[in-house]
Order: sequence, then C-alpha cells, then structure tokens
Amino acid sequence: MSLSERLFIFHRKHRAISHILFWLTLLAVQVSSSSYFNSDQVSFKNNLVGDGTNLLAQIPAAYFLAYFIIPKFFLQQKYLPAFVCFIAGSYLICLLSRLEVIFIEEPFYGKPRKPDESIIEIVTDVSKLAYVYFFRIFSVAFVFAFVKLLKDQVVIQQRTLSLEKQRVETELKMLKAQLNPHFLFNTLNNIYSLSVNHSPVTSPAIGRLAEILDYILYRCNSLSVPVSGEISLLNNYIGLEKLRYDERLTVNFKCTVEKDISIAPLILLSLVENAFKHGAANAAGDMIINIELMAAACYFNVIVSNTFTPVPGKEKSGSIGLSNLRHQLELIYRDKYRLEICQDESLFIVRFNIDVS
Repeated sequence: MSLSERLFIFHRKHRAISHILFWLTLLAVQVSSSSYFNSDQVSFKNNLVGDGTNLLAQIPAAYFLAYFIIPKFFLQQKYLPAFVCFIAGSYLICLLSRLEVIFIEEPFYGKPRKPDESIIEIVTDVSKLAYVYFFRIFSVAFVFAFVKLLKDQVVIQQRTLSLEKQRVETELKMLKAQLNPHFLFNTLNNIYSLSVNHSPVTSPAIGRLAEILDYILYRCNSLSVPVSGEISLLNNYIGLEKLRYDERLTVNFKCTVEKDISIAPLILLSLVENAFKHGAANAAGDMIINIELMAAACYFNVIVSNTFTPVPGKEKSGSIGLSNLRHQLELIYRDKYRLEICQDESLFIVRFNIDVS
C-alpha cells in the first residue's frame, strides 16, 4: 500500500485529527519561515503570535471556499451566485482579520493604533484589504481547496472502481447462470438417449457429467482459472458428445500449452458447445469439429471450426453461447481481446485471442 493510500485511509477514519494535523503543520511551517527571515528583528514569540492569528483567518477562508463556495455553487454551475458569495465572504474574512490585527495583534506587539484611522476608513479601505490581506489569507485557502478536490476525485474513482467490480461480478454470475442450465439440458438429453438404448457407456457418461458439474459448481467461482482445468472440462464434454454421435463425428482437439496460464472460466466451453449445437447437430452426413488451442506466457489463442449444413434463405445467427462469450470477454478483458467470427458455405470458424501479458 502506497503512502498516499495510507493517508487517504487515515483521513477517512480520523477526519478531525487529520484536519488538526494539517493546520498544525502549516503553522509550524509558517513560524519556521518567519523565524528564519525575521529572527533578527522579531522574536520567536512574536512570530508565533503573528502567524497564529494569521492562521485564524486562513482556517475559515479555507473551509468557506472548499466546503461552501465550490460544492454549493461552483460545482452546481451557479457561477454568478458563486462569484457574489465569494466576494462578500472574502471581504468579511479580510475585514475581520484586519480588525484583529489592529485591536489584538498590534497592541500585543506594543505598537500604538493610528489615531487618525477611523472604523469607517478601516471598513472602506478595500485596496488594503485586497492587496495586504486577501492574497495572504486565500493563498492557503486555494491550496486547501485544491487538495480537497484531489481527495474527492480519488474517492470518486475508488467508488467507481468498486461499483464496476461489483457490476462485473454480478453480470458474470448472471452469464454463468444462463450458461449452466443450457449446457445441462443438452448433456442430460444425451445421457437420456444412452439410457433408453441401454448403452454400456451410460455409467462412464454419468461419471464425466459428475466431473463437469464438480468443476462448474466448485472450481470456477473466481474470475480466472488455470487453463488446464478448462482443457479437462473440454475433454469431458467432448467425450460425452462423441458418445452421442458415434462415428458420424470427428473431433480434432490440438493443445499446445507452454504455460498453465489463468483465463476466465467457461469461455472455452461456450465455443465448443456452440460448435456442437449449431454445427454437428445441424450437419448432414459426416461432421467435423476442429479445436486448436495455444497458451503461452503472454498470449492465449483459440480457433474452433465446425462443419454445418446451410439452410437456404436463412443466415446463421449468433447463439446464446457466443453472445455470452462476447459479453464475458468484454467485461473481463476490455481491449485486451479480439474475437472473430466468419463462415463460408459449409464451415463456421471462431477465432479469438487474449493478451495475458
């Protein structure tokens, strides 16, 4: 955790203490600076009193600007009321600071008040209030307001990231909820067909389905899983589908795994399931599905192609599986993935790659 993050956490937990420490630090800096430049003419005690009374004007000016003018008017795009209130408030703060100097600070120093300077002259001497008091007081206020705006921006970004993460997790759960019943429906139909025909491979098929359910329910609840687990899932799924189609189906599954990287769960199953449902199930005659997978330290590439029999006057549309896949990739990888879908007269091809570096 960086120093800035620790400061933000401390400020959230101890707002009053953090504000007090800020002003005490500012006072220490101002007194140190005054003592360094004026140590020959002004004592440390007088510097402390002068900078302390000056701080009494800087504090209300800072909170007036940061917590009233900017949020109540400026951020609401009420520029004219903001200008009017700022001018009136600045004049009042500078005037009070001037009166404090005349009646408290200067008598403390032993400096007599000018007998010819009336209250009316003090109140109406706008030029002196502006050039002597405004810049000295509001220079700190502007810095304080700027720091607060930066802090508020960081808080907004953190809240946005938190909400975005929650949204992604929620949508991924919804996608998986859509996918799992869809997959189970197809697989149970396959096993039902085997059981009706009293096939001896019914028990192995149930075993494969149990492994698939174990993986989906208990091993892919995170945002990423090892690619080896996804490959095992595909082998079980392909084994079930081969039982259904017998010799009519040819599946060529080629894997090149240089590193067992982590990827989003179930994205491979979406592709392969789509190939079986919309390719093999609708193909006339022999059916061929080719799956080529390549995983390395910095990339992950998959190509899935399947034969299909085109229906005259009907274009092949995207399935639920591919729609879910595209949405899932967009949520997790944003601009780090590429998905290409193309087809010719009898071949449907899906290519996608992920930058995992």
